[in-house]
Amino acid sequence: MSAFSSPFMLGFDDIERVLDRVSKAANDGYPPYNIERLPRSEGQGDIIRITLAVAGFTREQLDVSVEESQLVIRGRQVDDKTRQYLHRGIAARQFQRAFVLAEGIEILGADLKDGLLSIDLARPEPERVIRKIEITSGE
Repeated sequence: MSAFSSPFMLGFDDIERVLDRVSKAANDGYPPYNIERLPRSEGQGDIIRITLAVAGFTREQLDVSVEESQLVIRGRQVDDKTRQYLHRGIAARQFQRAFVLAEGIEILGADLKDGLLSIDLARPEPERVIRKIEITSGE
């Protein structure tokens, strides 16, 4: 029984599934990454930058997409069969790293520079909504 099956937690089934996906994805440590908050700019909420260390990958070998409220980054390298290695410590490898996005998060763009892939996201300012609930008489 999970905390989300409590009668006080109505409609949180999706969050439980998201947390399950996050815990499974967190076990893989490659490629290493940073998440940082950038200074706010005029008219925008928080700006978040995810930076992945993808040394050895070209822009063509990387793919960034949004799938079912997840930011998914994939890298695909192929072995060069024409090379003859005397020692091989740098293997061609593939990876997939996924980040679950909160509702309303916008992807501003991605940039590859010096072996670092940076993806900027914006979290808009939440709009405060107060709704009055009419109380009716049971008579």
